[in-house]
Amino acid sequence: MILVGLPASLWQSRAMNRIAYVNGAFLPLEEATVSILDRGFLFADGIYEVTAVIDGRLVDTPRHMARLERSAHEIDMRLRETPAQIAAIEAELISRNALREGLVYLQATRGAADRDFLPSPDLEPTLILFTQAKPLVDAPAAGTGITVASIPDIRWGRRDIKSVMLLAQVLAKQEAARAGAQDAWLVADGMVTEGASSTAWIVTAGGTLVTRAHSHVTLPGCTGDALAALAGELGLTIELRPFSLEEAYAAAEAFNSAAGTLILPVVAIDGRPIGDGAPGPVTKRMRELYIDFARRAAE
Repeated sequence: MILVGLPASLWQSRAMNRIAYVNGAFLPLEEATVSILDRGFLFADGIYEVTAVIDGRLVDTPRHMARLERSAHEIDMRLRETPAQIAAIEAELISRNALREGLVYLQATRGAADRDFLPSPDLEPTLILFTQAKPLVDAPAAGTGITVASIPDIRWGRRDIKSVMLLAQVLAKQEAARAGAQDAWLVADGMVTEGASSTAWIVTAGGTLVTRAHSHVTLPGCTGDALAALAGELGLTIELRPFSLEEAYAAAEAFNSAAGTLILPVVAIDGRPIGDGAPGPVTKRMRELYIDFARRAAE
């Protein structure tokens, strides 16, 4: 991560002066460590959440904590702290790091023990959190839009669980970068599933917003859910259904939604301009609506 406008030496100083949280303790980032026997490291046996911070406050905490609880339940894993306690830890981290805008990253794993596929039921779970400063509201990419490449979706069958098993997404983003794109949309059987780290949306020529409904195929996006609710309140038409790559090429507009980027216009897919190749009016309006919501819903 590079802090926009800061010299590399100052960024390095700030990065190393960050405070992280590990299993009940607030520590300097360089002292924040977990065991090499942690199951998150050995088996990707863990889950995570990323929550945006705007104006020094957490955005849409209830949705993120509900998704965290759901992910933990789906893998039959106990959380070390309650959602209310975790939210308090996140707020304390924001304060200790004087974070005005950026992200809080949370990772929870089943715990540490000698390597064995079958975990002991009495393991003490691991919980780590740290912050990242990042421009969200005035992100340069929001004005220019981003390009994406379509990449085959090779992930496991339970994508609705926010698992730390992200190797397929890493590979997709690497392949997209090699193709000259800034992000990846994942595709199975000709249908777009989602972005490599976001929810994928298109806007039809008639102004209808289209994105997939929740299922095991995609991660239920907190930002996307909030955006869908806002669009519904405005009377905009939303279709929750799969859409094909060909339909995406022909769309009037396209965009991603995610906590780490909010709403980002997609101006080209596989080198093909979307619409007129610039951020469209519906996408711009959705981004404005979401930022207004995020500020109102921040805690």
